[in-house]
Amino acid sequence: MIGDPTGKITRGFNVMIEEAGLAERGTFLVDPDGLIQVAEIHAGGIGRSAKDMLRKVKAAQYVRENDGEVCPAAWEQGGDTLKPSLDLVGKI
Repeated sequence: MIGDPTGKITRGFNVMIEEAGLAERGTFLVDPDGLIQVAEIHAGGIGRSAKDMLRKVKAAQYVRENDGEVCPAAWEQGGDTLKPSLDLVGKI
């Protein structure tokens, strides 16, 4: 969580609700190269999971370090990964 009294960050991530002067509940995972790897925007009444965000951070770190592999949905650290290919089409 961060404070953004000028609105520069919230406008940059396109989560500013201009009429209210407030931001949507946005969560963004930005890699070391400045590329957004995960972007989630939730309505105010929907909670977010720090545990799931940490899982996504670990998945992003894993795929960055293991070229050609991907982490399937609900992947946990140490779990099986995939190497995308045409052989997987229709099997996942």
